[in-house]
Amino acid sequence: MIRFPWRLLRAGYRATLGRRRMLTGVVLALVLALVLAFISNFWLPFRIGYVLLFALMAGALWTWLHTQGLRVRRDLAQTRLTAGDSLLERIEIANRLRLPKLWLEVRSVSDLPREHGSRVVSLGSRARRSWEVATVCPRRGLFTLGPVTVRVSDPFDLFHWERRFGRKQEIVVYPRALDLPGYALPPASLPGEGRYRRRAHYVTPNAAGVREYQSGDALNRIHWPSTVRTGELMVKTFEFDPASHVWVVLDMDARVQAGSGDESTTEYAVTVAASLVRHFLAQSRVVGLLTFSDGLHMIEPDRGGAQLTHMLELLAVVQPVGDVGLGSLLLQHGHSWGRQTTLIAVTSSVERRWTHALRALRIRGVRTAATLIDAESFGGPAGAAALRSELLANQIAATRVGRGDDIPAALSRTAGQPLAAAP
Repeated sequence: MIRFPWRLLRAGYRATLGRRRMLTGVVLALVLALVLAFISNFWLPFRIGYVLLFALMAGALWTWLHTQGLRVRRDLAQTRLTAGDSLLERIEIANRLRLPKLWLEVRSVSDLPREHGSRVVSLGSRARRSWEVATVCPRRGLFTLGPVTVRVSDPFDLFHWERRFGRKQEIVVYPRALDLPGYALPPASLPGEGRYRRRAHYVTPNAAGVREYQSGDALNRIHWPSTVRTGELMVKTFEFDPASHVWVVLDMDARVQAGSGDESTTEYAVTVAASLVRHFLAQSRVVGLLTFSDGLHMIEPDRGGAQLTHMLELLAVVQPVGDVGLGSLLLQHGHSWGRQTTLIAVTSSVERRWTHALRALRIRGVRTAATLIDAESFGGPAGAAALRSELLANQIAATRVGRGDDIPAALSRTAGQPLAAAP
């Protein structure tokens, strides 16, 4: 038994006539005029039917012709930005036909929060237009931009046609990394002579010796006194700075977060972490990052601009969806940290377990510090002030950042709070 495709008809109606009231009205009027014309055989319904039929055909043809011969191009100034920066995109639309284009709605599709993303333009014969769109990126994250859509309608608003141009592009918005002029932590105690006996592939303040010149060596590394003495070109070799590894541990446990949007413990903690890694990398320190979100994310310690970019890309997308607390994270990875490590925990948790883990690391010789995001100021549980006092009593440098606080000023309070050595 063959069933009539009612579902298919209903879906087709919702996709066409059901969404266009003007088109629905014209089609119903056309059907009514033709029915009356054949029943009465009167000339007026025939004329009305012909006019309506001509209007439908003309509207469809108009809409189709306005989508032909279009070329749309979009250029982005950059695809990596920092929260608060403006994304600048240039859109150009060209008409390659002699037929003018009237009333084209050009829209750049994006999941970025934006106030204006569309513009209505008209193009003459073989004409082109271009304009720039600046969008402020208010928050960190991974966003998509594109494609550019051009929407066309006939003068009677009977038919709509939409074409897409270009591909989707990903935009990464880094968190704000603030300057911390007043923030200073002493390095950890290094074993032995306090110097890494490991050669560096770039110039550091620590020259370790000289060797013969090899093809590709920079001329500014030539050691001229040794060259004059030996009669051969000699270049300097370097070692890493006698400084500790700095680990920033970011707590992304969903159970300890409070607030929403930009005014949340999550965003404050990410901003603090980004500011810390930028601060230490600017000092040519070796910095690592550890957090647990949708999984374990660990960036091994390194230095340089590439390391900062790597960390900011992680911090741009990390979300508070983890179910592993800071205490468990410190206990699981504490065996890899020693006297050559300076550890800074960033958390909004008011539990005592992670403070015990931090104290155990300090006893082992790890230099420890903590930045507490005061969850109470975001509508969460109280206890950050008491927890900070407890950490200071255990000779662990601690700062507290509340909602609305100036982060650089709050973090500068660690000045004068030395990280005590292990007993």
